[in-house]
Amino acid sequence: MLIVGRCHCGNIRFELTWAQDAAEIAVRACSCSFCQKHGGAWIGSPDASLVVRTEDPSRVSAYAFGTRTADFHVCSTCGVVPVVTSRIEERLYAVVSAHALEGVDSSLLRVAPVSFDGEATDVRLARRQRNWISRVDFHTRSPP
Repeated sequence: MLIVGRCHCGNIRFELTWAQDAAEIAVRACSCSFCQKHGGAWIGSPDASLVVRTEDPSRVSAYAFGTRTADFHVCSTCGVVPVVTSRIEERLYAVVSAHALEGVDSSLLRVAPVSFDGEATDVRLARRQRNWISRVDFHTRSPP
């Protein structure tokens, strides 16, 4: 199943190839302070693949906090965070925002609250390797 999404203005777009049963998509609603303030609800699976396209990379910032093991890709034009990445052992992993999806029936989304407070960094990275999208490709438009 191909799932598309984007930030509000379209500067950051993604195509998620979802290999799991399309009858349900698990969404993790994170309780950290950043996600609470932004409505962070994330989708990922190690069996999925993701292509991210950025129209103007100068309008994207990567925000990292806490353990600094993940980058929240924030569109500076519209303020949306459609993608989060984490580089682990030279491989890029990602999750996408459930709120950035387009054309997906909301009845497919199964939202569950999660808390990673107090999680050790090595445990956090191992969890991401198990649960996040493991095939990630970023493309940026070349300047004119």
